[in-house]
Amino acid sequence: MTALFDRDALAAATDRVHRHMAATPQYAWPLLRARTGVNVWVKHENHGPTGAFKVRGAFTFMDWLRRTQPDCPGIITATRGNHGQGQALAATAAGLRAVVYVPKGNSVEKNAAMRAFGAELVEFGEDFDTARVEATRVAALEGLFPVPPFHPELVRGVATYAFELFSAKPDLDTVYVPIGCGSGICGVITARDALGLKTKVVGVVSDAAQTAKLSVEAGRLVETETARTFADGMAVRVPVQAAYDIYSKGAERIVTVSDDAVAEAIRAYYTDTHNLAEGAGAAPLAALMQERDRMQGREVGVILCGGNIDSGWMATILQGGTPRV
Repeated sequence: MTALFDRDALAAATDRVHRHMAATPQYAWPLLRARTGVNVWVKHENHGPTGAFKVRGAFTFMDWLRRTQPDCPGIITATRGNHGQGQALAATAAGLRAVVYVPKGNSVEKNAAMRAFGAELVEFGEDFDTARVEATRVAALEGLFPVPPFHPELVRGVATYAFELFSAKPDLDTVYVPIGCGSGICGVITARDALGLKTKVVGVVSDAAQTAKLSVEAGRLVETETARTFADGMAVRVPVQAAYDIYSKGAERIVTVSDDAVAEAIRAYYTDTHNLAEGAGAAPLAALMQERDRMQGREVGVILCGGNIDSGWMATILQGGTPRV
């Protein structure tokens, strides 16, 4: 398939992102290898300036916005946390207003972080998709630019982590990546294709938020009634057509993981690497742990896309439990 961006475009995006943050590492941890029987490379997006990969897309998106909408006074968007942190950081650094909508009951600590990065936070609705619709409505009333959950410039920025990973480890057989609205997996597919690699990309969703998997299986967009998982980065009910068009063709398969499996993967990251992983960040490792038999003898990558987990949830997990929402 044709890459969304070519190698030169991704190299330029990587240079731009690196003006704001250092490249994140990819490490092969020996205790994870012992646990899985697989030589697994972890891409540590939890080491970025907001603790998650989304900030990369915020940097490239804000550069695009300032060039194409020079009179724009600010942005408005919806999030469960990581997208909002990145947008708030990048927008306020550019001198813009940043209004961020979250659903009621959103992560207390992610909300605090977004405010600290300069967001004007508004709680609305019962889930992400409801907050997203309201943010889009309010954008026109307040003259703010609505930042969607999926946009080519967001993907170009996000793809820079995969560009780094594949440049360092072009021999990866498979990469596991979580799916929310889809920018992460589409960034991985875009970078793989731009570099001409054969790496298989496996998408990972929560078994309580399967919209991406159901859509691929049906060959059309399929919404779900609920998306109740503590892995909030994957808690999406409504798929995005532009993202579906990429991952439905570019992903090898999409697998589901339970909240219990995600909690076990969070414990594994902590005990084996002493890194924090939030739910979506641990989901790729959870999927690899499920598929360890089929991955034996292969070089495998997992995207630790974020480490922004509330301390109460982490305490529950370290005590052997699973947070319930």
